[in-house]
Amino acid sequence: MRKINNPWKRFTEFRCFGCSASNEDGLQMEFKEDEDGIISCRWEPKTKFAGWPGVIHGGIQCTLMDEVAAWVVHHDLKVAGVTSKLDTKFIKPVHSTDPYLTIKGKMKKTAHNLAWVDCWIENMAGERCAEATALYFTYSKEDSIANFYYSDMTVEDDTENKE
Repeated sequence: MRKINNPWKRFTEFRCFGCSASNEDGLQMEFKEDEDGIISCRWEPKTKFAGWPGVIHGGIQCTLMDEVAAWVVHHDLKVAGVTSKLDTKFIKPVHSTDPYLTIKGKMKKTAHNLAWVDCWIENMAGERCAEATALYFTYSKEDSIANFYYSDMTVEDDTENKE
């Protein structure tokens, strides 16, 4: 596993609900790349994100999958993008009492300025609880740099958690 560095953390105004470590109300997701090209996040659920007692709200589940899809686009295509569509299927409850969940994503296909990303949430037992296909509109490299402060994502070996 290789940790993907967040290129926007250098901006003090960066407060992304999904991936900013400085947004104390957010999800504070961090991402890694595995040897098969899957982008993943090991995320510790909190009861404040529950809809029903003990179950992560469906909107939060969608946000988790949308965020991993964005990072797949950023990482794989080296550009910025925005969500056009998120087709979601809820399979089983995602419990807020699990010590961790794993959110994963992988590029499905690209065409012109569109990218389709498959993403899913696994509980701590590795069972798939929710899945989605995200359709992203992608920007050119020039627009990504000029308008979205995009810079290439760097990766580093994860020396703390070798798997």
